[in-house]
Amino acid sequence: MSDEKLRETATKAYHAGEQQSPCAALADELYRERVVRARHTPPEQKVLAGQRLFESACLITLAGIRNQFPGQPEERYQEIPRERLALRRRRQG
Repeated sequence: MSDEKLRETATKAYHAGEQQSPCAALADELYRERVVRARHTPPEQKVLAGQRLFESACLITLAGIRNQFPGQPEERYQEIPRERLALRRRRQG
């Protein structure tokens, strides 16, 4: 499907006969542009983006743990996420 066809399809499918606010229309257009850009992104770049996202999430998680448990040794900050993941696996399994 061409990029222009995607735009037309999305607009017709989701907003048929519906009056949109300018903010909602802009949000929809930005979303469609992201979808088109993602479809054109090579797989290698997608994998790298996923890795960067994971690493960012880890850094944010560690920052939250440091804030929650101030004054702990660095080793403890590394153990806490592992413990949480193990607990989650036990609950799910």
